[in-house]
Amino acid sequence: MTPYREKLWPAVWLYLATALVIPASILVFTPIDLRVGIAVAVVLYGACVAALIIGAPVVEVTSTEFIAGRARLPLSLVGTTAGFSGLEARDERGPRLDARAWLLIRGWIDPVVKVDVTDAADPAPYWLVSTRHPESVVAALQAATSAAKHTAD
Repeated sequence: MTPYREKLWPAVWLYLATALVIPASILVFTPIDLRVGIAVAVVLYGACVAALIIGAPVVEVTSTEFIAGRARLPLSLVGTTAGFSGLEARDERGPRLDARAWLLIRGWIDPVVKVDVTDAADPAPYWLVSTRHPESVVAALQAATSAAKHTAD
């Protein structure tokens, strides 16, 4: 059972911005051969798009852990959770950010979720994770942690 799962796909503007490798490649390789420039441009743009798709991390809440990218936090170590968007999210990523926090932030996704870590041995006091649906992540974490506590009792 997966209460919540979200893939942090890049925004459309990022695909358009990486398309700038097309004219750049053609410009560089045209003195050699226009066909080579076009071929290199297509391959480079394809590689950029593939890297964006493959590199998109997953945010997931399962019945046992909170997963953000490759990192996993057992629900037993999840403390207070809060979602932020707009100016509050900007402040969490900026002035209020603790340098020790574990981050999974994507610049094209404004909202974030802050998850306190209750493990005293963990050097990160909290995780700050980008998400398009902070309320859903917080609700899923609260439901999963309360369910995990009930089964542990």
